[in-house]
Amino acid sequence: MSEKKWRTAISMHDGYEAYVRGYKLRDLVGNLTFSEAIYLVLKGELPNEKEAKMLDAIFVSLVEHSIAPPSVIAARAVASGGNSLHVGVGAGVLAFGEAHGGALEGAMKFLQENIDKDPEEIVKQYFQEGKRIPGYGHRFYKEFDPRKKALFDIAKEIGFYGKYCEFAEKVEDAIEKIKGKKLVMNVDGAIAAIVSEMGFDWRLGKGFFIIGRIPGLVAHVYEELTMEKPFSKRLDEEKEVEYLGVEPRELPEEYKRR
Repeated sequence: MSEKKWRTAISMHDGYEAYVRGYKLRDLVGNLTFSEAIYLVLKGELPNEKEAKMLDAIFVSLVEHSIAPPSVIAARAVASGGNSLHVGVGAGVLAFGEAHGGALEGAMKFLQENIDKDPEEIVKQYFQEGKRIPGYGHRFYKEFDPRKKALFDIAKEIGFYGKYCEFAEKVEDAIEKIKGKKLVMNVDGAIAAIVSEMGFDWRLGKGFFIIGRIPGLVAHVYEELTMEKPFSKRLDEEKEVEYLGVEPRELPEEYKRR
């Protein structure tokens, strides 16, 4: 028998029954929390109570972080152009990148590939090669990221503070020692350490941020659609735009065709 074109181990449909990781979907409804269901589809097995609590805390820490990030600006601007909610939310997701929302994957990869190395040596190596260590530094938080503290407190309480979290904190100390400047471990770095403890692969990193932030984007786009007039996000060119191009000029005679 030839191999089929599409393959999946996540779900299947048989008659009137839909199955998710082998469980009937209707049995999950009303029995699993949303975070438990997310854990199931990502990991393939049901979480225990501590795993579910930790994942819940992670998603809550990501749900919203003001109107200023590029994803919210993009989502609201696109919605302001006369588009529906799903188009605005999609635009917000597409604005996630290395500087906003993408560091989680990089931080997980950094931790998982370097966990058995000396923190100071790996920090020195990164700096010598001119590479940025993802998961450290924040535009506003200079002493500590309160979200990181809250997540690590929960991780310590329920047993998910282990070698990855310890390594991540040693890297933070090494950065300050070598650079002479404190770069706080941000929420991406904290989540990267914790989900690495939980056994998640680094390639899921961006996925955690997407799952956690979409409710916030939905709220922003809904607010834009219900509170603002269309095209309300147009720039005031006189007050908000600095023009750097050439001064107004005439089209040369040889290009005038009418």
